[in-house]
Amino acid sequence: MIAAPAHGAPVPQGDYVPARRSGKLIVTAGMTPRIDGRLAYPGPVRSDAAVEQNHEAVVLACSNALRAARSLLQPGEELDAILSMTVYIAAEPGFTAHSRLADAASAFLRQELGDAGICSRAAVGVASLPGGAPVEIQLMAAVR
Repeated sequence: MIAAPAHGAPVPQGDYVPARRSGKLIVTAGMTPRIDGRLAYPGPVRSDAAVEQNHEAVVLACSNALRAARSLLQPGEELDAILSMTVYIAAEPGFTAHSRLADAASAFLRQELGDAGICSRAAVGVASLPGGAPVEIQLMAAVR
């Protein structure tokens, strides 16, 4: 699996910030599977491919979203809970395993945060994503 840098927010690909905070709430921008601003996995998700073939792309995108959220924490703070996750999937016609693919992101958050990583979620199929990415993930988190 390709590892993302461990610290700091991912580099925005346009005129936006990686995450925004208001009080104890953090909302991230949609994050794609990029390392140092470069797409590591091209899309779309193929309808005839095993869902597991796209897990690394999903985990990298989710890791980037989590890094963006964590970049806004002050010393001594931590994420209390991931409240919501939206997983956008650019897939070929006929792909129907959106929820199964999003399960890779859910498993990553549970691994990283334990029960605090269990969240509500939407898995949404779209025609395309920025830069030809196969997946884009947005998080909403609460700070403790």
